Amino acid sequence: MQFSERVSRISVSSTAAVVAKADQLKSSGVDVVDFGAGEPDFPTPDNIKRAAVAALDQDFTKYTPTGGIRDLRQAVVDRHRQDFGSDYSPEECLITVGGKHAIFEAVASTIDHGDEAILMVPYWVSFLDIVNYAGGKPVLLETRESEGFAVRAEAVAKLVTPRTRLIIINSPSNPTGAVAPPDEMLKLLDLARRHNVLLMSDECYCHFLYDGRQPFSLGSTKDRENLLIVGSLSKTYAMTGWRVGFALGASKLLANMLKLQSHSTSNASSIVQKAAIEALRGPQDSVGTMLAEYQRRRDRIVAGLRSIRGIQCGLPQGAFYVYPNVSAYLRKDGLGDTTALAARLLDEARVALVPGPAFGTQDHVRISYATSQEQIDKGLERLKDFFAKC
Repeated sequence: MQFSERVSRISVSSTAAVVAKADQLKSSGVDVVDFGAGEPDFPTPDNIKRAAVAALDQDFTKYTPTGGIRDLRQAVVDRHRQDFGSDYSPEECLITVGGKHAIFEAVASTIDHGDEAILMVPYWVSFLDIVNYAGGKPVLLETRESEGFAVRAEAVAKLVTPRTRLIIINSPSNPTGAVAPPDEMLKLLDLARRHNVLLMSDECYCHFLYDGRQPFSLGSTKDRENLLIVGSLSKTYAMTGWRVGFALGASKLLANMLKLQSHSTSNASSIVQKAAIEALRGPQDSVGTMLAEYQRRRDRIVAGLRSIRGIQCGLPQGAFYVYPNVSAYLRKDGLGDTTALAARLLDEARVALVPGPAFGTQDHVRISYATSQEQIDKGLERLKDFFAKC
């Protein structure tokens, strides 16, 4: 059988591959410390689960409008208004099967063959492959580890060409935890306006910022034509498996995304939509509880990694990842690169993490601390033992 050329442009998600290998080992009884998955270890709050049960009891199990029921779209814009001061209408909101689905639809709706999309390096793994799948050309901007992987609008401006159609920003960042300052975000939006390109802002981790930093959204600027906000309930409400996300933007863009959705997934699960309304309108205490715990975990894992000779690790400003530099150990003892290192760590130390090439860098690995402090301590001990032998 011959397969399409477009599917050959992409690879299986590196994070998904790590999770699958770790799960395979765990299912066979191996004790694996899993730092690979970008998934909260907290349970979905009970009020959200009860809303899903109520939807079942009320037989709310039929098709809904493809772009989501109006009550949920209203709940999304109300929550965004309350959190960020935006003023979207339900007609400017699209409900999708997870935030990744919204990103896929946005790229597919704006990128033709040869069109350019600017990505910041390190980038979230799926940004690159989605642009490649659409036939676009990823234009990569290397951010500097010495500057905390900060995004600079001035540097982005130098990469804009007549073929640029899209700029993608993810703050807080997966994989680095870097947070773009609001003034740089505003400069990026101004750049997008001046060149009439779309700025897509991925707000998946927008509520997880540390050390007193306040959440910020470009949606508060009231821009419609050159801005698309992509969000998800997965991380904020520990609803990863529920698969519900959203996009906020110009009605013309959303109409094209909706057209694609109508021929692919149709609506997000009817039951999940009801649960999502409760997540957005119900108590928000769980968000603060998770944030406080993530900050404690961040501090512990950063201190532990910095105690390992040769490993450099910056302090993340948000999300729940660290992105340590392990270059001191590469090409020693047959380690070669971080892909080989990650394989050996899983096979020998029983620690799962994601190698840097998945995110566009060679000297780093991504470690998720969305796991218990007990697991963090166990994983740190295994890492120390492993690197002590290198």
